[in-house]
Amino acid sequence: MAEISAGAPQRARLRSDFALHLRAQRGVSEHTVRAYLGDLDHLLDHAARHGATHLSDIDIALLRGWLAAMANADRSRATLARRAAAARTFFAWATHTSRVATDPTLRLGTARAAGTLPTVLALEPVTRLLDAARDRAADGEAVHVRDWACVELLYATGVRVGELCGADVDDLDLAELTLRVIGKGDKERVVPFGRPAARAVQAWLTTGRPQLARDGSPAALFLGRRGGRVDQRQVRTVVHQLAALVGVDDVAPHALRHTAATHLLEGGSDLRTVQEILGHASLSTTQRYTHVSADRLRSAFQLAHPRA
Repeated sequence: MAEISAGAPQRARLRSDFALHLRAQRGVSEHTVRAYLGDLDHLLDHAARHGATHLSDIDIALLRGWLAAMANADRSRATLARRAAAARTFFAWATHTSRVATDPTLRLGTARAAGTLPTVLALEPVTRLLDAARDRAADGEAVHVRDWACVELLYATGVRVGELCGADVDDLDLAELTLRVIGKGDKERVVPFGRPAARAVQAWLTTGRPQLARDGSPAALFLGRRGGRVDQRQVRTVVHQLAALVGVDDVAPHALRHTAATHLLEGGSDLRTVQEILGHASLSTTQRYTHVSADRLRSAFQLAHPRA
């Protein structure tokens, strides 16, 4: 019977086994693994403070109290929804592996995350951001050339930052202008990109990457300063820095993915094609970008039409 107090050996083993399940059987990203483990710790700490000593002591009343406490602390609906999802995933696994007899989350309800539209840049600001990356790379510094290639590919392909950082040199085909990435659920897809991104990547491979490569460096497409695979946090920092440099509202790499999808649809691409490029399992996920496009059309109409 697993003891849930902080520091208990059983709790550490529980976290380790759950993380292995998430990686090996559910194929989720490391970001999701970290988030779910943090959510699990939050739940177990709450349970221990309210008298639970073992996993089997957690019932529906305690779970509802956990969510209510977060709601009273003004946690966002998105946070509550994700933590409830983490609890459901954990207890489904714990029940299946006989760590608990019954799943207490089966009757757990929670508010859905607010259906906010993604952050999307117009063509002019995203062009300024990409131009700034290119201009900064003109000094020939390896990291600046890498940053230029990274942001060009993020916008050109719409890939997730984790997919970009996980790509190897052999995943790139400059002749066909395609990049192979491994997405959620370990699903592989090949995404196209254009000549501006190709020029940036070619510059990185010929003048930037050789400066950072070391004996024993991985086959990673993008390297960090010490010759290892570039970290997602480094790429996120770069995008934030470039946005500040050109006076664009602070954006994350995922905003470039949203922007790429929206611009594809506005340019006439069909929804199924955008779904394949982004690697969405469900078409309904891709459809939210049509809402962004519709909002833009509505704004343009209201500004331009004399009888709007």
